[in-house]
Amino acid sequence: MEPDRCSFCKGKLVKGKTEFVVKVDEKVLTIKDVSAYVCEECGEAYYTPEISEKIDQLMKKFHDSTLLVHPLAAGELSLSEVIA
Repeated sequence: MEPDRCSFCKGKLVKGKTEFVVKVDEKVLTIKDVSAYVCEECGEAYYTPEISEKIDQLMKKFHDSTLLVHPLAAGELSLSEVIA
C-alpha cells in the first residue's frame, strides 16, 4: 500500500528523490538520490521496505569500513558558540 499523507503535517506525499543523511560518531554519511515518498508541505521522506533494506545494507558496510565514499568538505558549529 502506498502512503498518501504525511504523519507529521498531513501534507500530500508524492514519489520523488531525497538525500538520506546520518551522523555516526564523528562521521557524516550522505546517500544521494534515494527514492522516497516526499511530503509536498514539510519535506519529510518515507521509504519503502525495499529502499530501507538497501539503506541498511549501505549502513552496515559503512560501519564495517568497507564502503568507499567520496570525502566532502563540511563545517560544523554549535549554536551556543555563535549566540552569546
